[in-house]
Amino acid sequence: MPRPPNFAHALLLLTLACAGTPPMPTNPTESCCPIIELRQYTLKPGQRDTLVDLFEREFIEGQEAVGMPIPGQFRDLDRPDRFVWLRGFSDMGSRHQGLTDFYGGPIWKANRETANGTMIDASNVLLLKPCRSDSDFGRHLAARPPVGATALPRSVVIATVYSLEAPVDEAFVRFFEQDVKPALEAAGLLVSGYFQTEYSPNTFARLPVREGEHVFVWLSAAPGPEALQERLSRLTVSPDWSERVEPTLRRRLKSPPELLRLSPGARSRLRE
Repeated sequence: MPRPPNFAHALLLLTLACAGTPPMPTNPTESCCPIIELRQYTLKPGQRDTLVDLFEREFIEGQEAVGMPIPGQFRDLDRPDRFVWLRGFSDMGSRHQGLTDFYGGPIWKANRETANGTMIDASNVLLLKPCRSDSDFGRHLAARPPVGATALPRSVVIATVYSLEAPVDEAFVRFFEQDVKPALEAAGLLVSGYFQTEYSPNTFARLPVREGEHVFVWLSAAPGPEALQERLSRLTVSPDWSERVEPTLRRRLKSPPELLRLSPGARSRLRE
């Protein structure tokens, strides 16, 4: 008979503490993640709250204890059966080790049947890296509420995915920094991080990632859905955006941008 999840969780944390594993940084000003996964799960109808509750109770500390920080977890506001989350790593080697430790460890083993039972597909995963050493969102992360917190933030996080025909190059990053980002921030959409595809081979084959794609992803946040809509509207009516920046951007993209409107979970560190 498997041990109760809380016992397994405590056992793993105690084992790691005895082994001298350092705690993950919690200072909101610290850098977060040289490597990041943007994970979008399609769930069975009505199962999202089940997975979110399990994730926030068992999987956050369980993953961070083996070196994989969890900056945020979200409900997709436009897709009721979509769960979106972010997982970070210090490098690709530690990614393989952390995934091996967690998915071979007691917390996942005690809860995998429940978690997997909520899911239809978990393969929509982008492997990313910050475009600059200071373009991740570490300084934008709030302190994490404790286990058992249930109050949902009012804020909305947006993740915008640009798909390109070729790898993101220095010219595109400069275009974003010098043209796109100022236009976004003039409309009130403060950019909390921007990333591009990480092309290192996926050495943990149990968890596939999207390969053969070239993406640029930026994130922002607003106090709530109404504030977000107001800022997006302000952007679209801006002459600088509509007449200069957006047409240039459109010519550089393979397809229209993908906009994810995300409601942070009760224990998400990435929020407005």
